[in-house]
Amino acid sequence: MSTVILTLITGVGLGALYFLVASGLSLIYGLMHVLNFAHGAFLTLSAFMGFMVAQAVGTESWGSFLLSILVGAGVGAVFATLTELVLIRPLYERHIEQVLVTVGLSFAAVALFEGIWGTDPIHIAGPPWLRQTTDVLGARIPNTYWVLMIAAVLVLAALVLFLQRTRYGMIIRAGVENRSMVTALGIDVRRSFTLVFAIGGAAAGIGGVLAMHYSTFVSAHLGQTLLIFAFIVTVVGGLGSLTGAAVASVLVAVLQQFANFYLGGTGDFIVVILLALVLLVRPAGLLGRKA
Repeated sequence: MSTVILTLITGVGLGALYFLVASGLSLIYGLMHVLNFAHGAFLTLSAFMGFMVAQAVGTESWGSFLLSILVGAGVGAVFATLTELVLIRPLYERHIEQVLVTVGLSFAAVALFEGIWGTDPIHIAGPPWLRQTTDVLGARIPNTYWVLMIAAVLVLAALVLFLQRTRYGMIIRAGVENRSMVTALGIDVRRSFTLVFAIGGAAAGIGGVLAMHYSTFVSAHLGQTLLIFAFIVTVVGGLGSLTGAAVASVLVAVLQQFANFYLGGTGDFIVVILLALVLLVRPAGLLGRKA
């Protein structure tokens, strides 16, 4: 019984990490219809910057842990903003070119990161509590998973509140539905869309720093590894649906954990089968809207 509980809770925790990475991806696509393959680069750079801050302040304190998350969010937001202004904005309504540009940026960024920080993983030790466990009905749950779950809930709540309760959130939603009408009212929709990219980058930055602590290392390929699962989660949940991404994150990660434990490490294979089934039965995703 304790093994089932351990597998279930760690699956939910891993799903929280997938959601942190996929939330920005889903937000940007849902509101701007930009399929951003450079999202992993936002994540990796934020993780490296968070690592450098933590190293400078002291990796084992909670102050450095929180500061590295804030720095990661800021770096992700700035990187995403520059990407939108320089590369994406001139290519709106040219979706193929957008994909090519973001794919090119993702490869160039990995090469740049390897040139700066090297090709080997750099290990980091966070606060000692993260390396300890909490007993739940006989299952010893690594504390890192609790942090991931809390962070994912806070990010989801913040994104929903921003879109539903703030003026900019309403402008963004109105701009997506009818851009010309909002522009005719004298509102700069482009500025709002840049804000969407910045928020998506900040979410990737938070996910990057927490992924670094989850993996206990950072490398130039950290973002690319997680981006694969982020895309699967985004497609399974429904492109552009934040709620769908949250549901799919937990579903994918729990299935992956159970398959890894009970079916001889076939978690990744099961996830791909799930993706194929969803695309065959419900092409728009679990909570996605039909085109």
